[in-house]
Amino acid sequence: MAGHSHWAGIKHKKAAIDAKRGKLWSKLARGIIVAAKTGGGDPNANLGLRYAIDKAKEANMPKDTIEKAIKKGTGDLDGVTYEDVLYEGYGNNGVAIMCEVLTDNRNRTAAEIRKIFENKGGSLGASGCVAWIFHKKGLLIVEAKEADEETLMEIAIEAGADDFERVDQVYEITCAVENFQTVKKVLQEKEIPIQLAEISQVPSNSVTLDENGARKILALMDALEDQDDVQNVSGNFDIPDDVLKKLEGEG
Repeated sequence: MAGHSHWAGIKHKKAAIDAKRGKLWSKLARGIIVAAKTGGGDPNANLGLRYAIDKAKEANMPKDTIEKAIKKGTGDLDGVTYEDVLYEGYGNNGVAIMCEVLTDNRNRTAAEIRKIFENKGGSLGASGCVAWIFHKKGLLIVEAKEADEETLMEIAIEAGADDFERVDQVYEITCAVENFQTVKKVLQEKEIPIQLAEISQVPSNSVTLDENGARKILALMDALEDQDDVQNVSGNFDIPDDVLKKLEGEG
């Protein structure tokens, strides 16, 4: 999962920039609308909505904007109808890519996603071509300097985590989606700083990339993330720490 934490960290930094220009808020609002439409407007009874609201709050979305998105989802306010679509494909070096999308125009979005893949040296695949590599899980990342490994592992497992692993300078904690909020809450109650907390497609294997391959795959991931309808992008790549530091220096 090392590559996953690398991309999660890069994406986390990028999200701060997107929030400033309002792009992230638009994407998060869609997530709230769809979650409310699917499971109702009560976040206490709808875990998907609870997660979507938490992500919006982390991005400093105004309370009234969140409430308006919930009302659009429940039908109390008029709004656009979004469709949940999963696109699968390949990047350079055979890296598997999963794109989670919310769109009001499936044909338009499919054409745009296909073009991004092709322009960045990848290819959009058929449904199911890479889905078997990924499993939807809760992922929490804690910097190694913030907690003792044995103590954190014990806390995480007791809270309901399935797996705990040190990857370079961070700890990766994964859990079933239904346990995500509980694990996150326990870490917060223990005052353990969480670098990143998200529900994501976690790969079961990875492709290690050299500098050139890493540069290409990150360009593809960035381009997909920038597409307005894309909610989340996951890939099964691993970037060695020294390569990642060099690429981040270029940015």
